[in-house]
Amino acid sequence: MRIAIAGFLHESNTFAPWPTTLRHFSDIAIARGEEIFRVWGAAHHEIGGFFEGAAAEGAEIIPVIGAAATPAGPVEREVYESITTELVSGIVKASPDGVLLALHGAMVADHIRDADGETVSRLREALGPDVPIVMTLDLHANVSQRMTDAANATIAYRTNPHVQQRIRGIEAAHLLSATIRKEVQPVTVLRKPPLIHNIACQETSRGPGAAIRSELDVSTRVPGILSASYTPGFYYADVEEMGPGIIVVADGDAERAAREADRLNAFVLALRAELVADLPDPSVAVRRALASPCGPICLLDCGDNIGGGSPGDSTILLNEILLQNGTDSLTILFDPPAVEACIQAGVGSQVSLDVGGKTDDRHGSPVRIKGEVRVLGDGRYEETEPRHGGKRFGNQGPTAVIVADTGNTVVLTSLREAPMSLQQILSLGLEPDDYKVIVVKGSIAPRAAYEPIAADIFPVDTPGVTSVNPFNFEYQHRPKPLYPLEDGQLVAPSL
Repeated sequence: MRIAIAGFLHESNTFAPWPTTLRHFSDIAIARGEEIFRVWGAAHHEIGGFFEGAAAEGAEIIPVIGAAATPAGPVEREVYESITTELVSGIVKASPDGVLLALHGAMVADHIRDADGETVSRLREALGPDVPIVMTLDLHANVSQRMTDAANATIAYRTNPHVQQRIRGIEAAHLLSATIRKEVQPVTVLRKPPLIHNIACQETSRGPGAAIRSELDVSTRVPGILSASYTPGFYYADVEEMGPGIIVVADGDAERAAREADRLNAFVLALRAELVADLPDPSVAVRRALASPCGPICLLDCGDNIGGGSPGDSTILLNEILLQNGTDSLTILFDPPAVEACIQAGVGSQVSLDVGGKTDDRHGSPVRIKGEVRVLGDGRYEETEPRHGGKRFGNQGPTAVIVADTGNTVVLTSLREAPMSLQQILSLGLEPDDYKVIVVKGSIAPRAAYEPIAADIFPVDTPGVTSVNPFNFEYQHRPKPLYPLEDGQLVAPSL
């Protein structure tokens, strides 16, 4: 049994004005052949799960290509075409009995809005109808009918933060192996609830997210159901498929899959009022954090959520902390020129720099800080625990730590790195307990890393290209109607 393994993963924010280039993929990973195992084999990622599951089934594993980039704007046309062509041709050349394919589900290219649907469709056309494909998707996929039609089975992440990706990869490998051996005949049904599931309500360990996850467990216990998934969607991609998806895979029985998908669809629709968020603004959130008797308090900068495609250089919360005379705070900002200035000055030097707020005018203005360069590092670290995104090796590029005269600490990075691992700061010699407030540029994803050390976590309704409030965006391609935008507008615009 010969199984080909490939992945092409990107979450594309169509409101981000900076494109995703080949350099962005090179900064994270473009691995080929056996190098894929070195990058992902031991990682808590579905590709690592592919390897483990396929090996357990006694398969001959043929790794083809694995490419991933930090979320940003749409993927440049030539980059998409180059990687997709290599992926498809490499799999066809391998002549496998089946394919394990890791896609995100919310990739947009310059010329194709449903880029993941295009990728798997090209692969299906090249392989023909007889080679089974089992595809995994991120929980934030905007699932299209085209995606699920081209694959024999589709399995999405079940947790947010995404700490069970490897398990989903193992599940996919076992399902593919059973399909190759003709023990099962997967059929897939997709439903699209007409609503927006706010990102601030997507945690799966509590609230409506936990309730939906429990219903998925009920579905998988139904005889004949092979898999059930729910993707809350990604409303920072203005595409025709924007919104949640319910995916049910049954063994040879489309009617059974449809019944279960319809039941889940009704369950999600009944929860729609609970899927709308109302978060404090920066002024209120910072005031609460500074008044707290305990620390550290983590402020989730939802509008500058790097994991959703934001720039990582918003100064909104840092500026608010300074306005309220806060001290003992820690903020990480993407600012390559400021890092270079610190390198030129050297450790122990006094610097006066304008940091952050340099990408655009939606994430605040540069903030002047004066202080001492305490640490310079290469920005590389390793995470061995299951964390959102499944990465093992992190790289925020050359990095500088400044302790400002105000008593606040600013970490400056050369690469945008989503805050999924505490090693991002521990590797610099910084201890979370030393700070009253930590600004974390995410919404739900960083909780897996920060909940163990935080006295409390406050999500904040900050402006930006990942604002939690969908009323802040002008859509051209999304489906209509979508609750709450067209029905019972429970959240008023905050900007």
